[in-house]
Amino acid sequence: MANSGFVNIRRNVDDKFYRYRMPLLTTKIEGKGNGIKTVVPNMSDVARALSRPPTYPTKFFGCELGAQTSFDEKNDRYIVNGAHNADRLRELLDTFIDKFVLCKSCKNPETELVILKSGRNEDIIRDCKACGERTGVDMRHKLTTFILKNPPVKLKKGKRGDAADGVGGAADGDPANGEEGQNDPGAESDDELTKKIKAEAATLSKETAIAKEDWSADTSPEAVQQRIKALADNVAATSIGGDDDGSDDDANSPYSQLGTWIDDNDETDPAALSIAIYKKAEELGIAKKHKTLPVVVQALFDENVLTELPNYMALIKKLVTSEKHEKALLGGFERLVGIAFPDLLPAIPKILMTLYQGDVLEEEFVKQWGTHVSRKYVDKDTSKRVRKASEPFLKWLDEADDEDDDDDDE
Repeated sequence: MANSGFVNIRRNVDDKFYRYRMPLLTTKIEGKGNGIKTVVPNMSDVARALSRPPTYPTKFFGCELGAQTSFDEKNDRYIVNGAHNADRLRELLDTFIDKFVLCKSCKNPETELVILKSGRNEDIIRDCKACGERTGVDMRHKLTTFILKNPPVKLKKGKRGDAADGVGGAADGDPANGEEGQNDPGAESDDELTKKIKAEAATLSKETAIAKEDWSADTSPEAVQQRIKALADNVAATSIGGDDDGSDDDANSPYSQLGTWIDDNDETDPAALSIAIYKKAEELGIAKKHKTLPVVVQALFDENVLTELPNYMALIKKLVTSEKHEKALLGGFERLVGIAFPDLLPAIPKILMTLYQGDVLEEEFVKQWGTHVSRKYVDKDTSKRVRKASEPFLKWLDEADDEDDDDDDE
């Protein structure tokens, strides 16, 4: 269930469900003799997770190793001369993150670099979007000279007037006008995808085989029949308390305990696992908490989410009891698809359709969510990409409303 290809941005944080993650840095040795060099194939992906241009960490490696570096941004190649093993570069990346990414005050990576000029002097600071603190970097480091000569680039405001946070945001196929993918000749058109969604919508089941099962400890047929009504009444009567019992990013919180328990569970039957997860959440006192949803999504699903999701719809319906829960649920999928498995971005419309057809998401909420970028669960750029990917489903909703209005007019 866990994705070994991703690690916590703060690698000293031993929490599988830490909010901020990045791809594990990989290396490839090329050439021989005096021409030997180390290529970092996924530098762009790592840098994107850090909201920094890929040239910054690459140049940092060169400064620390006393080696020349080269960048071919058009072909996405970032090179450090000499042979350097991956572990060494990962250690240096940790140092780069500490010096040029993490907020010095709250240690949160949600920062952007800003250059402040005072007369002839220039200083580089980390502007933290999490706590609001502005903390300086060590201007004695050689990388600062490179940053001053190649300053951070902020995106211009898009159609909704929201500028991108972080630096280098216009790279890697994200146009500055916020209209990603509009000019990609290989991209599938909204009309074509909408047709596919409509065709597949008919096959999505609104209920699963366990929708009417009991969720208590005893799952025998006799106990199930005896407790269905009592448990249903109990669940309906349970009030939603505040989520003041720890963060889902805290390794010692009940949320992380639940995530680790799911991750380590060997149960292969979706029905049995769903019941066990709900029982465990109740045991930890978080079955009705909205923060439980992102943890369950991240721990339960992987790159096969489209085939896995229908099997766990009954569990999700039990956990989602308010609009706040709906938002947290989609926040979990933002993390799963936007960060852990970015190749799944095109699957967002089908995920939303499955949840909508399963009566988990309300139409008006989905429309509001789709047009409001949020940094609550992921960074702003990732949130934008997820919502951009959701547009075919939102378009389908609008078309369905138009058809209903036409029917009413007849």
